[in-house]
Amino acid sequence: MEDPVRTTSLLHVAESLRTGATGAPEHTDATLRRIADVDRAVRAFVDEPERTERLRAAARDAADRHPAPDTRPALYGVPVGVKDILHVDGLPTRAGSALPAEELAGPQATAVSRLLAAGALIAGKTVTAEFAVAAPGPTRNPHDLDHTPGGSSSGSAAAVAAGLVPLALGTQTIASLVRPAAYCGVVGFKPTHGRVPLDGVLPTSPSYDTVGTFTATTADAALAASVLCDDWRPERVGDDRPVLAVPKGPYLGFTEPEALAAFDRQVTALRDAGYEIREVPVFDDFEQDAFSLFVINLYELARAHADLFDRHADRYDPRTAEAILQGRTAQDSDYADALKARDAFRDRLTETTHGHGVDLWITPAATGPAPRGLDNAGDSVMSLPWSGAGLPIVSVPAGRTAEGLPLGLQCVGRTGEDERLLRWAADVEGVLGALPL
Repeated sequence: MEDPVRTTSLLHVAESLRTGATGAPEHTDATLRRIADVDRAVRAFVDEPERTERLRAAARDAADRHPAPDTRPALYGVPVGVKDILHVDGLPTRAGSALPAEELAGPQATAVSRLLAAGALIAGKTVTAEFAVAAPGPTRNPHDLDHTPGGSSSGSAAAVAAGLVPLALGTQTIASLVRPAAYCGVVGFKPTHGRVPLDGVLPTSPSYDTVGTFTATTADAALAASVLCDDWRPERVGDDRPVLAVPKGPYLGFTEPEALAAFDRQVTALRDAGYEIREVPVFDDFEQDAFSLFVINLYELARAHADLFDRHADRYDPRTAEAILQGRTAQDSDYADALKARDAFRDRLTETTHGHGVDLWITPAATGPAPRGLDNAGDSVMSLPWSGAGLPIVSVPAGRTAEGLPLGLQCVGRTGEDERLLRWAADVEGVLGALPL
């Protein structure tokens, strides 16, 4: 088997295909060979017996429809992975579950249709935790096959880290883009809640669910976002630098010592590079805020699965079933109270952000490096408050542990300022990419 770690730039692949330097059929064959060689060990993709024939036919069709380089769309011929809770016409949605596929069928997701309209080819469905909740799939971390890739968008993160595809779709309810991106050493981008349509996506918690991407770089993420996000406005390149803020209070106490020490090195590197970094008190009542956010999550999960669970409870993984049953104990009044608490939390966070002149919050992207084993997909706490507030987030690679496992830095922007977040994060990425072990 070849080296299981080999990220490829979406920008470079897309340009090569658009200009004709690489033919779409030839690139498709190279993708299929890489999947055949590496994915037997990584297991990022859902098994698909007819993948070769389907993908080759799609590549030939793309070449026939766009013979002239100057008329080719932005993602012409680019192979893309799609998390298996998004519907794709012609491919079953299984959501990592044992339920009959026909029970989960539905119209194609708008996010997928936008990729196809931009010329992308669907390389296949990627593995997800069951219903994007808590029961991990078989995917392994390409950096160390004995470690988790994170969840729930495990297959998409691993597919990009392993160089199977340069772009993959995932979703985030709490940490399902940011955490696996950090564990797998790639860029994970979660847009502002609502900027990518959710139709055609199996719901977990609609108040938080967000479609996002995995790529090799933030520049790659910006290209994908320009296709996926509503009303994308390209940011002009400027020399302005954001004011960065480190959360002061109980929040960072959830980070493991190794990750916290690495975060200190990351902050020092950014300060040495000329960034203004402020320590700002926030999340003073973190546990109560987290409780309200989880009530909403579990309540909505239980309602999303009400009918399916009543008819197929015995087919659910016990961990998913436990979450659904816990959500069923929440009353409508509990949910209403939690929504009010969530809104108050968002208002306080917005006031703190603006009051202290914060452009980007920076934090560890996860509590530590990827845990050993596949049963533990890691802790979601580092992304919890930001996802609860619906903010745009990007995780950028930020060094490695002494054992060679990737670490990530989480950058959080202001609501609706996704374009600016990605532009600024590109500069942060450049500083942190040079960090030693």
